[in-house]
Amino acid sequence: MKKQYVLADVSVLPDVFPKVLRAKKLLRSGEAATVHDAVRLTGISRSAYYKYKDHIFPFHEMQGILNLYFELMDIPGTLSEILGIVAKAGCNILTINQTIPINGVASITITLQTEEMQMEFDEMMDALSSPKGVRSMNVLGRQ
Repeated sequence: MKKQYVLADVSVLPDVFPKVLRAKKLLRSGEAATVHDAVRLTGISRSAYYKYKDHIFPFHEMQGILNLYFELMDIPGTLSEILGIVAKAGCNILTINQTIPINGVASITITLQTEEMQMEFDEMMDALSSPKGVRSMNVLGRQ
């Protein structure tokens, strides 16, 4: 059977998936020295960990190209603030496409190279959606 990949919000997945991700993070960070320690801390069985560990990954570990879509209010400095966050995260901007603001809102698509990203993915997403002029932000896709 051909592999099929999906992007899903972790809140709709069975509890075992985020727990496996947490166990993997504990092992990577050294907070858990062994798989036994990691599964005990997360409340899953060793068999569940081994069943899923090679098949689920945090979104940010899928390094490559990230396409983001923004709706920005026509407020001076908003795009500049977003670009500063991208730079701070260590991502390389490949393209920026922007529409003329209509009714005070501009649509912007930014394509990023994330191979050198130095920030947790969730942290970057939170930072990118926080500037005052950001009306909405969505991940369009990842390659």
